[in-house]
Amino acid sequence: MSSGTVIIETIASDALRGNPLGDPFVRRVPVYLPPGYESGNARYPVVFVLTGFTGRGTMLLNDSAWDETLPQRTDRLIADGKVQPMILVMPDCFTRIGGSQYLNSSAVGQYEDHVVKELVAFVDKKYRTIADRDHRALVGKSSGGYGSVILAMRHPDVFGLMASHSGDMYFELCYKPDLIHALRALKKFGGLDKFWDEFPTVHPKDGDFNAMLNTIAMAACYSPNSTAPHGFDLPFDTETGELRGDVWQRWLEWDPVYLIDKLLDALRSLRLIYLDAGLRDEFNLQYGARIFAARLKARGIQYIHEEFDDGHMNIPYRYDVSLKAISDAMPK
Repeated sequence: MSSGTVIIETIASDALRGNPLGDPFVRRVPVYLPPGYESGNARYPVVFVLTGFTGRGTMLLNDSAWDETLPQRTDRLIADGKVQPMILVMPDCFTRIGGSQYLNSSAVGQYEDHVVKELVAFVDKKYRTIADRDHRALVGKSSGGYGSVILAMRHPDVFGLMASHSGDMYFELCYKPDLIHALRALKKFGGLDKFWDEFPTVHPKDGDFNAMLNTIAMAACYSPNSTAPHGFDLPFDTETGELRGDVWQRWLEWDPVYLIDKLLDALRSLRLIYLDAGLRDEFNLQYGARIFAARLKARGIQYIHEEFDDGHMNIPYRYDVSLKAISDAMPK
C-alpha cells in the first residue's frame, strides 16, 4: 500500500500574534499529502481536521499500539477506494486553558481568523489544492466537531462540507452538568485568581478539575469580557452557585442548535452536513446531535445523522465514515 507524505509546516500567525493568553503565535501544522502527490501535477480537495479540547493537530500523528494514525487511516481509505485522494490539514488551536473552540475571542485570541483566513490561504498558495468551497471540508471530534459545525455555518463561502463527531451542541445538556463540579473545584483550588496564577501546575487533575478547566475555557470563548478579571465572565456566582442568566444567554448565542434559524441560508448551501455521536456519550452529546438533526429536518435541510454503540473517547474509527461521506459529497 502506498503511503502519503506528512509535512510539518511552521506558520507565524499574524492573527495569533499578541494574543491575550500569551500563547505562541508560531504554530506547527501537519499537512498530509496523498500518495502520488509528489510525482504528479493533479490538484486535490482539502479537509481541515480539527482536534478536540486540549488537542492540537500533531496529536493526530501519534502512534498507538492498536490503532492507526490519521495519515495511516487515510492511506488505507484511499488504497481501498473508499475516499478519493485528498490533502488533510491539522491546525493547532491549543491555548493555555485547553482550547479555543475555533472562535475569535478577546479573552483567548483570533483563532477563527487563524483557520479561516490564514491557514486556508496558506495551504491554497503552497499546495496544489482545488481552491473552492465545494472541495474544502471541515471534520472534527468533540470541540473539533463544534468547530467544524460553527465554521461551516459562519463561512459557507469558504467551506462547503462539514462533519462532526460528538460535537458540542445543546449546551443545556453538555455544559450545565459540569457547572456544579466547576464550582466545587474552584473552592478546592482556592478560587479563580489562585487557579489562574498557578495553572497548569495545580494538582490533582481529577474530574472536578477537568470540569473547572472546561468551564473556564468555554467562558473565555463564549462570554469574553475585556473589563472582567482574566477577561471573561463565568456563568454562575462563584460563592452561591446561582446561574447568571445574562451570561448563560451569551453562551447559548454560540450554541449550534440556536444558530440554525440565524444561518439557514448557509446551512442550505452546504454540500454535506454529517453528524454522529455515541449512544453512551459521557457528555450527553448524542442528544445535541439529535436535536440539531431534528431541527434541520423540520426546515427541509438535507443531512446525515448516525449513532453508534460507544462513548465519547477513543472513537477515531469514525473518521472512516466521515471521510468517506466527505469524499462522496464532493464533485468529482
